[in-house]
Amino acid sequence: MKEFKDKVAVITGASSGIGFGIAERCAQEEMKVVLAGINLDNLVQAEKALEHLGAESLCVQTDVRKRDDIEVLAKVTIEKYGAVHLLVNNAGLGAGLSIWESTWADWEWVMGVNLWGVINGVKVFVPIMLEQDEPCHIVNTSSIAGLLPYHPSAPYQVTKHAVVALTESLQYSLMQKEAKIRASVLCPGYVKTRILAAERNRPVELENEPVEHSPEEIAIFQNLQESIDAGISPQDVAEILFRALKEERLYINTHPEYNPSVQERMNDIMQSLDLK
Repeated sequence: MKEFKDKVAVITGASSGIGFGIAERCAQEEMKVVLAGINLDNLVQAEKALEHLGAESLCVQTDVRKRDDIEVLAKVTIEKYGAVHLLVNNAGLGAGLSIWESTWADWEWVMGVNLWGVINGVKVFVPIMLEQDEPCHIVNTSSIAGLLPYHPSAPYQVTKHAVVALTESLQYSLMQKEAKIRASVLCPGYVKTRILAAERNRPVELENEPVEHSPEEIAIFQNLQESIDAGISPQDVAEILFRALKEERLYINTHPEYNPSVQERMNDIMQSLDLK
């Protein structure tokens, strides 16, 4: 995808963080922007911010876990703008710790948003894009955790690895069809976002019983927060993303300093070595 002016972008998880950073960049490229997210008040505030940039935008309250919500998102987008050219399946969150320490609710919530949200987006929007038969691009947000062997949140790591595999499968399938659609997987490192405040959006039916966190758990959270606070900005991520879109790159890594760690993991796999 080389041209962006007057094209239509749909972004999930768009009211803050990486999603809003991408939305701002879309506005700067003079795209029409559809903002999707779980919190309507936050979406409205994001839409107002884009209006100050002169962007034509629309906000649609969307729970990406729900197929019906994604179908409504697509329907509203087509009714308003007649097409969709850039889909960014960005909504994501982290919860839980190890596989067994994470509750069933943690697993269901993280899988629903991080993985099923991407599956739903791809399943609903790809047929629309195929029918349009014009250059389009799909970006699925994973994480550097989707390329490395460990993250403190097992549900987060599992879903982010799955998003990498899903995007690879999508890209190869599109190439086999000689479609005018390209796919990319965005694998950011630490970015200044509110990802650790995701509990504010946890569905009532998936809430955990109140527990007292151990000193070890508190230390993990504090270390993650410090790393996030020291991370790059969502605007930096958006800049990297748009360069990659123009080059039609499949893998988009925002933090090259992690490349040696990714290479080490790949070497370990090839040599059948144990985890370090």
